[in-house]
Amino acid sequence: MMRRSTPFDDIESFFDRMGQGFEEMRLPAGNWGGIDIDVANYDTEYVVMADLPGFDREHIDLRLDEDLLTIRAERHHETDEDAGDYLQRERRSETLSRRVRLPEAIDVDGSTATYTNGVLTVTVPQLEPTEDDDGHRIDIE
Repeated sequence: MMRRSTPFDDIESFFDRMGQGFEEMRLPAGNWGGIDIDVANYDTEYVVMADLPGFDREHIDLRLDEDLLTIRAERHHETDEDAGDYLQRERRSETLSRRVRLPEAIDVDGSTATYTNGVLTVTVPQLEPTEDDDGHRIDIE
């Protein structure tokens, strides 16, 4: 006896077909090619933690321009001409980038970064507020 199709079967089939389409396009999981980050605001510094598993330290470019932090990571996987015992072998190039705008005055020159176990940690000191940071007073005539 043949099982009767339900609307739920159709929905499940639709999601299966959609998932196969994404696999064929080889889109990365997660945030679609971006970098997952956490930004912590401590009293005297910002700490930005970025997940970059599988990247080599020398393939990560980190730039801080005024209040804009830019993280860019690249890796290239090359295939060998002789695949040996493999029936199929897939490699690709991957570039990830992320920009983070930090909300207050920062000390660009005092910034530091470490990369351990696939996690990039950037520490950016905050500048002490000065009297000029209160804005410019405008006299009313």
